[in-house]
Amino acid sequence: IGAYHVETAHGMITFLDTPGHEAFTAMRARGAKITDIVVLVVAADDGVMPQTIEAIHHAKAAKIPIVVAVNKMDKPEANFERIKQELVTHGVVAEDWGGEVIFVGVSAKTGLGIDELLESILLQAEVLELKAVKAAPAKGVVIESRLDKGRGPVATILIQSGTLKRGDVLLTGAAFGKVRAMLDENGNPIESASMSIPVEIQGLSDVAVAGETVLALEDERRAREIALFRQGKFRDVRLDQRQVAKMEEVFNQKDDIKILNLIIKADAQGSAEALAYALQKLATDEVKINIIHSGVGAIIESDINLALASKAIIIGFNSRADAGARKLIVTTGVDIHYYNVIYDAVDEIKKALSGMLLPERKENITGLIDIREIFRISKIGVIAGCYVLEGFVKRDSMVRVLRDGVVIHSCALDSLKRFKDDVKEVKAGFECGLSLKNYNDIQVGDQLEVYEVVEVMRTL
Repeated sequence: IGAYHVETAHGMITFLDTPGHEAFTAMRARGAKITDIVVLVVAADDGVMPQTIEAIHHAKAAKIPIVVAVNKMDKPEANFERIKQELVTHGVVAEDWGGEVIFVGVSAKTGLGIDELLESILLQAEVLELKAVKAAPAKGVVIESRLDKGRGPVATILIQSGTLKRGDVLLTGAAFGKVRAMLDENGNPIESASMSIPVEIQGLSDVAVAGETVLALEDERRAREIALFRQGKFRDVRLDQRQVAKMEEVFNQKDDIKILNLIIKADAQGSAEALAYALQKLATDEVKINIIHSGVGAIIESDINLALASKAIIIGFNSRADAGARKLIVTTGVDIHYYNVIYDAVDEIKKALSGMLLPERKENITGLIDIREIFRISKIGVIAGCYVLEGFVKRDSMVRVLRDGVVIHSCALDSLKRFKDDVKEVKAGFECGLSLKNYNDIQVGDQLEVYEVVEVMRTL
């Protein structure tokens, strides 16, 4: 990922330039997760490419707004409206077509539309009300890292808040260290950098992991302790990562609605569409299915990276992971399921959705008690001498107080005795003494309806 910032008349913009080649899917996924706005560059002559669609999915998975830059508008064959039409089918709708996405025609060769593009980005930033604290310890994210023979571990980081100074102590993942040198995007040494500035730093104890958070700490000893602790726990962390996209953890909850993210790869477009349609029909008011991406062919590395970024399950229908994807599955732990029959896939996803429904609470009447005597004891309260007419009563039972067949109160028992002994249960045909929790207004002749509340699992 190339990172650089541009000064404009209305403010500064930092660009993270991710490669368009299909082999750089992981970089695009990482770039989408750490940006505020995605500028989707589409060539006016080539139109929408597979990498374009993939970038759209990454942006949507990260819930980041898109600005479309239609490049090569200087060419005679450039067709601005065709690009709009192609992107509509992927959920990217221009403002003048009733959507929310800004489209700008540009030419990297002539400079056409570049000022308008910058203005559009700044306008989107104003709408998002992007803010950060400048006078604070630096916090950022690792964009790239490498081991340089002469300089040791080198990391390119994007500062997201605060100010980073040379000499600051940094912690990122299991690596730590004091910033010995700091370069801007042009390779010039600098002493400090503030928000949204990409910098290359030296001084870390190890090669940082791209995508990891970077924090500036006051105490180098504390940073060392945390890093060493993380190093000791690294194996556990790797094992935990394997659970990231497991069935029970891929539900996102928003406003009491749980959403299951899925990626579908099938042997044919018709199969993918049929499976997607069948799965979407499982949705209810409480649980929804969100198909992040649907495609045809083998499951490849970009599918695994997208699943990891969006915490999705991958469903392979008559489709299998290629060698590169299989290696990535082992290291990331992304959950993947293979099927040959649509109904097998539907049944398994249905079970998963059912398991996320809130259980239904039901009441079971377990007994009926007759109050035959009342004892008022100082410092204790009212004790009822009772006879169990039906069923049983337990120490942790709930009861309703019935007077002339009308419910006047509901509460839990406070005590349950047989003679002077505390007991857990009394069955029909036996006498007992009991008291009610925070309630003393009971009379001889009242009855207690004993009940329990049970949770019953629901199914779709």
